[in-house]
Amino acid sequence: MSKVGFVVSKAVGNSVVRHRVSRKLRHVVRDRLALLPEGTSLVVRALPASAEASSAELAGDFDAALRRLLR
Repeated sequence: MSKVGFVVSKAVGNSVVRHRVSRKLRHVVRDRLALLPEGTSLVVRALPASAEASSAELAGDFDAALRRLLR
């Protein structure tokens, strides 16, 4: 089973914003867990710009990072 953790610091925004970003990221990653090799541990760090990003933008960024990771 693969594991994914999230780091959303105070630099992203206040508590409400951080939790919103975490929920969006969880939703994005949930759909892509099957793409990760079995036993993978992955940490996703949200940058301050993620506070303004849409779910589609976060998904695109995650997909690009995942492609680089799986090369």
